[in-house]
Amino acid sequence: MTTTPDTDRTETPTAALVADYLQAWNATEPQARRALIERVFAADVRYVDPLADVSGTDALDALVAGVQAQFPGMRFSGVGEVDAHHDVCRFRWGLGPEGAEPLVIGFDVATVASDGRITAVHGFLDRVPG
Repeated sequence: MTTTPDTDRTETPTAALVADYLQAWNATEPQARRALIERVFAADVRYVDPLADVSGTDALDALVAGVQAQFPGMRFSGVGEVDAHHDVCRFRWGLGPEGAEPLVIGFDVATVASDGRITAVHGFLDRVPG
């Protein structure tokens, strides 16, 4: 995912973490994706949504690769603002062709450790085609 810095606003550490999170889901080159996953997520991360329940960065990496294979050419993007308090953040995301209306809209709640990495994600699907 390519991002352009917005010089008119200051990005919070949590918003930057979510941007990196989405970048990890968009990184199709395996080594780049793995580096992002290791930077963003704790080694023992747990990711749960209606379609998946995985633990650890190896399993998360495999899940992301599987989603990319299922939705080739699609990109994850942020939808709206990131909301955070204490060690928890929530954010909406879209999945669709780059520059087009997202086909899938989801909502994730993440727990962030003191080292700034995500330890848990609880995902929800708000809009799914079909």
